[in-house]
Amino acid sequence: MPKKVAILLDGGHVRAKANQAGKHYNPDFIAGFARKCAVSDEEIFRVLYYDCALYSGAVKLPVSGSPHIFTSSDRWLEELACKDLFAVRRGVLKFRGFKPKRTPVKPSGPLTDADFNPDFEQKGVDMRIGLDIAAYSNNHAVERIILVTNDTDCVPAMKYGRKSGIQVVIVELPNGRAASELVMHADFKRKVAWP
Repeated sequence: MPKKVAILLDGGHVRAKANQAGKHYNPDFIAGFARKCAVSDEEIFRVLYYDCALYSGAVKLPVSGSPHIFTSSDRWLEELACKDLFAVRRGVLKFRGFKPKRTPVKPSGPLTDADFNPDFEQKGVDMRIGLDIAAYSNNHAVERIILVTNDTDCVPAMKYGRKSGIQVVIVELPNGRAASELVMHADFKRKVAWP
């Protein structure tokens, strides 16, 4: 009888590695990748995708002080949430200012706005992953959690899940390596290819 599994995807991690590999990151790609995370003796109970929409808001540029407006759409997250067995857990993207494109800063002339990149920080994703691992551990709706992240903040939740009798699989992406702390607190490590 196949094991019921929940697949938990840290969207920021998967997106960064997919972009590095030159993949077109969209809801169909994400769904295809999620299906590849499960093996033949596993039945997908649910896929939980953790991410946030791109930042929207007005900021002042770092050198000129001119206003700049970031615009984005979360339509792709809505489309993903409508796919079979998918649930989207949204974090928040915070604007943290600007950081130099190169360090140390050695401009050939006066600094300009083009010498800086916006700095964004994703908040709340690891907490949501931890809460969902704890919930599955308590209600035993699944026998195994397949976790796709490289965030070591998930280790306490992984330990809790294992103590509760849930098996934890940590997924290594084709062009990545799982953090050793995650591997130490998982039952299995699984390499998954891009779709």
